[in-house]
Amino acid sequence: MRTYEVLFILSPQVPEEEATTLINDFKSIAEKNGARLVNEEAWGRRRLAYPIQKFNEGVYHLFVLESEQSLSELDRRMKNVDRVLRHVIVRTDLEHKRAEKLAKRNPKKERVRPAPAAAAAAPEAAGLDAMTAGAEDAPQA
Repeated sequence: MRTYEVLFILSPQVPEEEATTLINDFKSIAEKNGARLVNEEAWGRRRLAYPIQKFNEGVYHLFVLESEQSLSELDRRMKNVDRVLRHVIVRTDLEHKRAEKLAKRNPKKERVRPAPAAAAAAPEAAGLDAMTAGAEDAPQA
């Protein structure tokens, strides 16, 4: 099963009723093509990094879908809707597989941590006491 993240930005001029119908349409298109909706997040109105079609804000929405097929039909429909400023569809299961492979290849080595300062100072003090104790027992000239 492939996992996809679909992020799209709607125009800020879209009324809420129309935005919900667009979102429901996109969900139904994905489900008709065999995708299963895993998660849906409405990020709300946010400032854009740069102006798109003279808009400085957009309404963000995220879907996480699982599908055996590619989401080409959903991609095509999002391209044709004027109310969608930008969209991106990313296959995320490949990223997880790569991360797991890298973790298997390069296991993390345990770092040897230095002893705390108080514990390090204690042996030094004990060593000085042993030296002075031995010096007292030695005959003086």
